[in-house]
Amino acid sequence: MAAEVYVVQSKVRALAKKKGFRFSGEAVDALSKLVETTVAAAGARAKANKRQTIKASDI
Repeated sequence: MAAEVYVVQSKVRALAKKKGFRFSGEAVDALSKLVETTVAAAGARAKANKRQTIKASDI
């Protein structure tokens, strides 16, 4: 497991099941890491634009 989980595993697994797939623990970790890197990149963009608020356009 990742150090910090940023996604609700039950919701992600329910969505995958609804689409006819299964979702492994490793995939949950990878998705959580993707959220972390996306927020970091969006934060850097917001900071470069002299803002403390991440907007949809930063993502």
